[in-house]
Amino acid sequence: MGSKQGGAVGGPAIPAPSDPAMIRNVVLVGPSAAGKTTLVEALLAATSTIPRAGTVTEGTTVCDHEPAAIEQQRSIGLAVAPVQYGEIKINLIDTPGYADFVGELRAGLRAADAALFVVAAAEGVDAATRAIWQECAAVGMPRGVVISRLDQPRADFDGALLACQDAFGSGVVPLYLPHRGADGEISALVGLLTGSLYEVGGVHPADEQLRELYDEQRGELIEAIIAESEDESLMDRYLGGEQIDENTLISDLETAVVRGGLHPVVPVCAATGLGVREVLDGIARGFPSPLEHPLPEFTDPQGRHPRTLTPDPSGPLAAEVVHTSVDSYVGRVSLARVFSGTMRPERPVHVSGHGMAERGHPDHDEDERVAHLYSPLGASLREVPHCIAGDLCALTKIGSAETGDTLSDPSDPLLLTPWPMPEPQLPIAVTAHTRSDEDALARNLNRLVAADPSLRLERDSASHQLVLWCMGEAHADVVLQRLREGGAEIDTVPVRVPLRQTFAQPAKGHGRHVKQSGGHGQYAVCDIEVEPLPRGSGVEFAERVVGGAVPRQFIPSVEKGVRAQAEKGITEGCPLMDIRVTLVDGKAHSVDSSDAAFQAAGALALKAAAEQAGLVTLEPVDAVEVRIPDEHLGAVLGDLSSRRGKVIGTEPEDGGWTVVRAHVPASELMRYTINVRSLSSGSATFTRHFESYEPVPESLLAQMTTR
Repeated sequence: MGSKQGGAVGGPAIPAPSDPAMIRNVVLVGPSAAGKTTLVEALLAATSTIPRAGTVTEGTTVCDHEPAAIEQQRSIGLAVAPVQYGEIKINLIDTPGYADFVGELRAGLRAADAALFVVAAAEGVDAATRAIWQECAAVGMPRGVVISRLDQPRADFDGALLACQDAFGSGVVPLYLPHRGADGEISALVGLLTGSLYEVGGVHPADEQLRELYDEQRGELIEAIIAESEDESLMDRYLGGEQIDENTLISDLETAVVRGGLHPVVPVCAATGLGVREVLDGIARGFPSPLEHPLPEFTDPQGRHPRTLTPDPSGPLAAEVVHTSVDSYVGRVSLARVFSGTMRPERPVHVSGHGMAERGHPDHDEDERVAHLYSPLGASLREVPHCIAGDLCALTKIGSAETGDTLSDPSDPLLLTPWPMPEPQLPIAVTAHTRSDEDALARNLNRLVAADPSLRLERDSASHQLVLWCMGEAHADVVLQRLREGGAEIDTVPVRVPLRQTFAQPAKGHGRHVKQSGGHGQYAVCDIEVEPLPRGSGVEFAERVVGGAVPRQFIPSVEKGVRAQAEKGITEGCPLMDIRVTLVDGKAHSVDSSDAAFQAAGALALKAAAEQAGLVTLEPVDAVEVRIPDEHLGAVLGDLSSRRGKVIGTEPEDGGWTVVRAHVPASELMRYTINVRSLSSGSATFTRHFESYEPVPESLLAQMTTR
């Protein structure tokens, strides 16, 4: 197809549509072994978008690559491949199959109007795919199913179909069934509605014997379609023996799919091309256009004044950056879904980004100019004259735009509510290998955070560590690899848990700071009483000074010195918490007392009190919520116990799931996201948030304070 030149390839792009009704945006969802990318390649080849399957891969240019390079890029990024099928432009959005790259998956769901779930005939349905199905159902996204890899040795279409119906519900019904020829190989599909035999080379009427063989399945399909029909008389007519017109059934099928009540199944063998045309036909005729899919909520950039928009090419411009990548030739590339209006080159746009500052994405409102618009095909770009509401396009050199940002007209700026994103749970602490690597590290971190909303960047003020919070081990590997590819030599170091200390019992402290070095000296004496407080109280300061022993102007100085010492900690790196310090007495000098002297005396008094009382070291404890299939419940409960966790309760959910709530020390959760997936065959999910600080067991104290 040509080589990469500044991010573009030779040849014209698919014509830019002028009517949203002629667009279909379909996200492909499924585990990494399901064959999503292979299916996309087959769909591209079937529409002559590429000369043959096997020449486009996620994150790669449309040209030949070494197999290792292709495999390295597969399943870690979002890729868009547009095809022209008749008058319809279909944007195929290929998503990663690994759970770690949920950010890319959520972006694909946001950009699409329908989802195509790809399930391998030899593998069945995993828990992660079930969860995504439920997520799509919650927002009313139309769904269909492809049962792929029919040519694999262990392929079992009937078993895979039953697994899909069990996982996704009774609305999952086949439109076609695989048919084996005389040699026992699957060589054709039988269309249950049309009664035709679909082969790679063409379509033929099925004979009467073949129709009778699949008559029962055809009846089930027709009943499922009629059950969703707006014509209430249709079922009675069908049960009365009337032959329902095929066009009526197809029309009602399309309505049922758009409403989300019926989910058609197509068997496919991408290697031979069997079923590929039927998938394209199902997308074009059965999936909704952008006109039929509700738009997300818009407001002004301040988050006020909700706006209701429609996918009107002549309406106000409203688009969202759903993916960001960096091309070695053209720099930053922003993939955008246009929801309203029309994006044109050489026009200014307003870039708004809010609501993700806690992940390292600062709020911003800036105007930028769009130089060129492109239609993406994998990592390749082809220039287009415009991009209307409902379509996808790529923009280059929009320097301030990040994934999740809104693009709108500068005269009418808008803001789109960000899509929900699970919290990353795997911390990785990094440091520049040498001082000369620090600039490259900072520069590459900014690029990574701009492109990946699932990544959280944290600069811990207590430990002074730079911590990258990732979705899992595979995500962390990719993040570290991209940092190093950007020219930064980095090292990973253990993540330090932020320990605290408090007083073991009430105590008194005497602080005396007296120095004489010629001229004005320094003189301050203070006496304090310290008592421990309940967890979460912080550091309180009070005073009961009588008779002016400490002049009123120096009492704030004592407090300042006490608080500074408490923040620093008596033991280096362990700030004090949950204490009340009361200033009860002291002495001052009319000439040599000063603010600095009383700050020093307050700090010394706190140290003296700590030495008398003894200190209790505290560790952070998180409230953890694990959602787990029932068959893995025992393993997870045992693992939580081994991590010093205290199970607070369990709550059963529909579908054979249980939610476990527990309090677990944060130090035991560093790699928990990896461990819990291993215990549950990748099905469990968990969240956590800080709950409290609790004493560290004596048996672990030495090991934790020396980390």
